[in-house]
Amino acid sequence: MVIKVYIASSSGSSAIKKQQQDVMGFLAANKIEFEECDIVVNEDNRKWMRENVPENSRPVAGNPLPPQIFNEERYCGNYEAFFDAREDYAVYAFLGLTAPPGSKEAQALARQAQQ
Repeated sequence: MVIKVYIASSSGSSAIKKQQQDVMGFLAANKIEFEECDIVVNEDNRKWMRENVPENSRPVAGNPLPPQIFNEERYCGNYEAFFDAREDYAVYAFLGLTAPPGSKEAQALARQAQQ
């Protein structure tokens, strides 16, 4: 399974650039394999991303903005959902991956199972 991060390589928004860097930096630092899917240079990526973000995750007006995160074809969420998962030590669950043994997320899951 490959995590796909839909990005805009030439976004005029510094917030979007920071969010993209934050997601990809976290994935790289944690050795989580991912693929960048640029919606600026590849129209098919843009179309696919827009069509596959679920209705309940779309903005009220306009199109979904990057970064958008998928595990293969399964939608994981946008930056806000990723950020919340990271704060809750639940990024692997958010991504649909098994947390590595010894990680804070695996330890939290073990504590929950004991309760």
